[in-house]
Amino acid sequence: MSTSARFDFAPLLPAGLPAPAARWTGLAKYSFVGGNNDPEQVPVDGLLEAFNAVMKREGRNLATYNLAGGPQGYVRLREFLTQKLKRDAGITCTPDDLMIVSGSLQALDLVNATLLTRGDTVLVEQETYQGSLNRLTRLGVNKVGIPLDAEGMRMDALASALADHKRRGITPKYIYTIPTVQNPTGSILPESRRAEMLLLSQEYGVPIFEDDCYADLIWTGERPPAIYAMSQHCGVIHIGSFSKSIAPALRVGFIVAPWDVMSRMLALKTDAGSGALEQMVLAEFCAPHFATHVPRLTKGLRKKLDTLMEALAEQFGTAAEFEAPKGGIFLWVKLPDNVDTLKLYQAALAAGVSINPGPEWSTDKAFSGSRLRLCFASPSQQQIREGVAVLADVCRREFGVPARSSNVEKRA
Repeated sequence: MSTSARFDFAPLLPAGLPAPAARWTGLAKYSFVGGNNDPEQVPVDGLLEAFNAVMKREGRNLATYNLAGGPQGYVRLREFLTQKLKRDAGITCTPDDLMIVSGSLQALDLVNATLLTRGDTVLVEQETYQGSLNRLTRLGVNKVGIPLDAEGMRMDALASALADHKRRGITPKYIYTIPTVQNPTGSILPESRRAEMLLLSQEYGVPIFEDDCYADLIWTGERPPAIYAMSQHCGVIHIGSFSKSIAPALRVGFIVAPWDVMSRMLALKTDAGSGALEQMVLAEFCAPHFATHVPRLTKGLRKKLDTLMEALAEQFGTAAEFEAPKGGIFLWVKLPDNVDTLKLYQAALAAGVSINPGPEWSTDKAFSGSRLRLCFASPSQQQIREGVAVLADVCRREFGVPARSSNVEKRA
């Protein structure tokens, strides 16, 4: 047996790769991170029944790439989505306007690969999805954050940014927005602002990239029409997912786009098709059950949100500021300015609590330095209470926040 030194791959790695990943060590005891959903509300029995039915009927189609249904995905799932999008989001489209992808992350990659090159500029919400920000950073794209208020992206700030870029001879490649249950703030962009955004998009020749991955999880069940549905000039790309409404591990998302750009994304989707079993089972399950499953899911999520807000009020008093989101699985929390949530993240993790520090979800690191995002969907209500108590103890030890007196006053 050879005793030569271990082969060194390091000299072969190209410049610009992301930092190496750490080995997986499992979820923290109290995990408030990621887009995980409520394990108790995964419709296991319904999915199992759907699996058995669709496999008996169509299982032999697995012998052919894409189930012999073409590269845009399983036809029955695309047919379900056209009906769902019309009913829920006001989008009128055909199955040919849809492409099934491996989660919304692949949708992000395909849109970016189609439209962006190093040095380009995009306009994004100042606080937004970390996965989008990280991708743009790796691509060498200039991210310009547009401030938010309680109702989402501010249209006055967007108009100002577009005008400023035009004066400098720069046309941003797109406006990225999560208008319906914004991540991380949980706001919903009013229909009037959606109309303003479309007017600005047309005036400046900048398309809109609408990420609607959380739109099913609205407490009231009512939402404004999708920006895509309101567009008259076909300048919108719309993406969605089953990750939050059914289960994130299924890895099924979709893109709705005009054919001239859809055809270019389709040419870049070189994975021989997203997972067929997931598509088949989802189509079989969702057609009869989706409309009744989602209200049950959101009802349970709302209870967990209430538990989280009560626990924060009890443990942090007035030191934790937040506005109740209008849906979703996240709560965006502001702590006192002296709290550095990047440092809090490390100390809390050592104590068994994982959180998402605010700077990772923002283009303005100073503004978001004392903010954090808490996912309340995955832990049980008891775990939420216990985890927030541990987090408060860590925060008090590291930053003197919250003061113990504030807790007593809050409970009195």
